Amino acid sequence: MEAAIAKAKSCPVDCNNVDKKLRQLVDLTEDEANFHRKQSAFLYQLAVQTMPKSLHCLSMRLTVEYFRSPLDLEQSLSEKVLNPDLHHYVIFSRNLLASSVAINSTVQNTEESEKQVFHVLTDRENYFAMKLWFFINKYREATVQVLNIEDLKLNNHYKLAPLHLSLPEEFRVSFLRVDKLSSYQIRTEYLSIFSHSHYLLPKIFPTLKKIVVLDDDILTQRDLSELWSVDMGGKVIGAVQFCAVKLGQLKNYLPRYSVSENSCAWMSGVNIIDLSRWREHNLTETFQRLVQEMSTEEGLSETTALSASMLTFQGQVYALDDSWMLSGLGLNYGHEDDALRTAAVLHFNGNMKPWLELGIPKYKSSWRKFLNLQNQFLSDCNVNP
Repeated sequence: MEAAIAKAKSCPVDCNNVDKKLRQLVDLTEDEANFHRKQSAFLYQLAVQTMPKSLHCLSMRLTVEYFRSPLDLEQSLSEKVLNPDLHHYVIFSRNLLASSVAINSTVQNTEESEKQVFHVLTDRENYFAMKLWFFINKYREATVQVLNIEDLKLNNHYKLAPLHLSLPEEFRVSFLRVDKLSSYQIRTEYLSIFSHSHYLLPKIFPTLKKIVVLDDDILTQRDLSELWSVDMGGKVIGAVQFCAVKLGQLKNYLPRYSVSENSCAWMSGVNIIDLSRWREHNLTETFQRLVQEMSTEEGLSETTALSASMLTFQGQVYALDDSWMLSGLGLNYGHEDDALRTAAVLHFNGNMKPWLELGIPKYKSSWRKFLNLQNQFLSDCNVNP
């Protein structure tokens, strides 16, 4: 040992060279870490925004089969779709699997499925696949109507612009919070709201007086029939409020407009809509006017829909009990088992949808229960979320 120490001491070491070498290693490690962080973020967004290969296969197979099928798929639906005395549900969706689970779970949790009528609004690309799917798959006694929103001819449509399907929009809003120790923290919350397509509902369904709008990323666990007996006290829309975000905190998104600062934001997912009141208050025209004003002043931006929606329904929202919906299952790992079990509707808003591989495993099992994985089309395309 003494010989080894003596030999080590006899070798001159330049500390400056060692310091430079260590700094180079640190810099290289940081650069590599930053590269992998950016790559991870890019791949995550790609996985979130890209349709899985199996779902694309399913849509294509069903579309081909639609045109090959000898069945009369254009036969008229029963007069249920026009009967205002039944329970009408509306879903905007491009995702066949998601809308199927939303409908199946709603039907399986009701005692009177014959009263339920579902209207699925989609685009031309997915219309034929959905039409065949909901024709060959039955949901007890419920009626399912598939509509191509691009083919709808609406009277007095705003500026006669072509119709395009837009889905419920999800926003991440951040606030600067100052705590008691005067330290600044950023708090981030997630909101899902109506899209431009939702504001055409009174014109799409002129004979209906009341509807329930469901997002396609929901799962029903309780009979929703009770919603039809809710007295909204003259309000236009019934929604679960999200009081973690107040309108006063959204001032940056609501320039020069007066708002009730202590009013809570509200969420899409499950919403009762009184179409008669909507028409009386001309809310479609109000929304379109606000969008036009904001677009003229600031240019059309991603936050335009958020701002216009909050202003359009200000003072017209009836607060549903929180037990009607539990949100955040596509972003929050920490929901308690009791909350998951007792909520009437589970809302998978967020990036980690249950039909994606990166969906949160704890919640995906509940969603998968309403899929018939033995279906031939699902098996052929290896659909196994």
